[in-house]
Amino acid sequence: MNKQFSAACERNREPIAAVLHDIFKPAASDETSSPLRVLEIGSGTGQHAVFFAARFPHVIWQTSDLVHNHPSILAWQQQEQLPNVLPPLTLDMSEPDWWQTLPAQYDAVFTANTCHIMAWPEVQNLFAGVGRLLAPGGTFCIYGPFNYNGLFTSASNAAFDASLRQQAGHMGIRDFSALAALAAAQQLELREDHPMPANNRLLEWRRI
Repeated sequence: MNKQFSAACERNREPIAAVLHDIFKPAASDETSSPLRVLEIGSGTGQHAVFFAARFPHVIWQTSDLVHNHPSILAWQQQEQLPNVLPPLTLDMSEPDWWQTLPAQYDAVFTANTCHIMAWPEVQNLFAGVGRLLAPGGTFCIYGPFNYNGLFTSASNAAFDASLRQQAGHMGIRDFSALAALAAAQQLELREDHPMPANNRLLEWRRI
């Protein structure tokens, strides 16, 4: 069966949705307001996309990932049949100009548990592309574990980082200050650093 299941997605979807509820508020309450265009980078199994799209009917949720994850993303979409979640685009952060394949700017970009999986040059490409894609005043939300001042925020995060590096040397928990430098280069200003369960954070950047 193509549909994959992530226990982590199941656990974190409610806390993430609670934060996104305020970030993705409709611009207006009237029916003529335009939908919010959100690009999800690294949609993974596809669980987050259908859950958030159901919670936020005023959002057009564009999924994306590498090709091998598309069958699961599509399987979740076919099961839920939501009109505001779109089939996945193929986006590869190893390509510096990955953003050029996209037809328009987005009001928001969301990514969860990707920065510690990507190699650092891919994280750099991620921020560079987001800087090109975000509309003025747009929001970039990153969920996951992060270090601060070079230190782990918990023993469990330290153990998680060690397990990542055993799997592949390019993986590892990123330091907030390094991400902040990438954000500043793209004129992204930190609006809020949201504490989340299980020693995770949701970083909310706003395009200046």
